[in-house]
Amino acid sequence: MRRIARLREELRQRRHHREFRIRPPMWTEAQRARLEDLLTAVRDAGPAAQEMPQETPPETPQETPPETPPEAPDEAALATAVTNLWRAQRKLATAGDRPSPRDRQASRYLRTSTEALADAGLVVQDHDGDDFNAGRELEVLVYQENPALTAETVIETVRPSVYLHGRLVQMGQVIVGTPIQPVDGGNEHA
Repeated sequence: MRRIARLREELRQRRHHREFRIRPPMWTEAQRARLEDLLTAVRDAGPAAQEMPQETPPETPQETPPETPPEAPDEAALATAVTNLWRAQRKLATAGDRPSPRDRQASRYLRTSTEALADAGLVVQDHDGDDFNAGRELEVLVYQENPALTAETVIETVRPSVYLHGRLVQMGQVIVGTPIQPVDGGNEHA
């Protein structure tokens, strides 16, 4: 069971590039033995124990707290960066029938970067093929009549919507296809 858990943790880490992986704690054997002793003491004491032995834990390097809180990210710059990633992904997807190995590798890098940004709370929403209604937070650049449509539909996303932690930071720009409206020729039957 422990081996399976360790394997899952390793596979979870390998989803990301090496720069984004979290390293396992680098503990000495003495620190691990001390931790096992403390865990055993807590497990043996159960809920009836009122006090834990007051022993000092092994020395670990202390991080100094930052003097000033980190600045909020520049939302416009993040939206521009993720929009350019989205455009590059679309360009590679439409490059041809058989992508080259270099194109496939670039596509993987772009997808992994997009997933890492999504894990950090920056999400891109493509609207191609979505039903359109006037209440959506989208900027319509053009309405195009299309005889194949039965309802208003987004036929192309020019710029995607971008959300940072669920909050809209960039409104999407789209081209909307509309069904052809029948022209009323005034032929009414009584």
